[in-house]
Amino acid sequence: MQTIINYFEHIPSAHRSAILIGGILFFWLIEGAWPLFRFPYNKWRHAGTNIFFTLTTILVNFPLAFILVKSSDWAVQSGFGIVQWLSPMPLWARAIAGLLLLDLIGAWLAHWTQHKTKWMWRFHIIHHADQHVDTTTANRHHPGESLIRFMFTTAAILIAGAPMWLVFLYQSLSVILSQFNHANIILPKWLDNVLSLVMVTPNMHHIHHHYVQPYTDSNYGNIFSIWDRIFGTFMWIEQKEIVYGIDTHPEPHEHSQIGNLLKIPFQKYRSAVDVKKND
Repeated sequence: MQTIINYFEHIPSAHRSAILIGGILFFWLIEGAWPLFRFPYNKWRHAGTNIFFTLTTILVNFPLAFILVKSSDWAVQSGFGIVQWLSPMPLWARAIAGLLLLDLIGAWLAHWTQHKTKWMWRFHIIHHADQHVDTTTANRHHPGESLIRFMFTTAAILIAGAPMWLVFLYQSLSVILSQFNHANIILPKWLDNVLSLVMVTPNMHHIHHHYVQPYTDSNYGNIFSIWDRIFGTFMWIEQKEIVYGIDTHPEPHEHSQIGNLLKIPFQKYRSAVDVKKND
């Protein structure tokens, strides 16, 4: 355990970049060989759009990273936060508790809130508008959403009282699991039944990207699947029944062009009813 702490306490930026890039390439190859859906699309062009938003996320988060460091340092030095208040227990147990808290607040709650808050949802639409969900979709977030997620991550660090090594471990797991559960693959049912008891699998998260309610408002998890089961937001349909995208932005120029995707949060809000009326 101490080896893990030492590594993530001083993880080089190059290693963090390698996790991001290596994960995309790894799942890209797997989904290319055994895809769930054989999309009629230009995979490279699609990836280019999503990688653009990956870069904007990096540009938003990089100059703000010092806030995460200062928040973590303050919590640890002040003995503030749930992990700091836990009675003495093995280090591995404290690490798991910290990861659960960071995932609950920084990922599940942030995601649920974006679906339930109208102005936040307008930024989150960019992620859901992708009609060809694959591993690159994991990092497709409007810069405004990146700021929202950053605020929730900061709050999670303070509430958890997470040391920085735990934050880096959480972020690394979050990147890999997000790429995994967005990948255009399907797990064998027996394997999914086992893994999805603890972690979010592609079979589980694909359902969240189904284009209609109530499935869009389900399966919010990123690392741990338990939150959706605890809060009653877990749903299931067969993978082949899934249709990706969002019914408020069905046209290619709406969900595929970077210029329009950047403008969506500031355009006049349209409901699915409005779209049907104009058809």
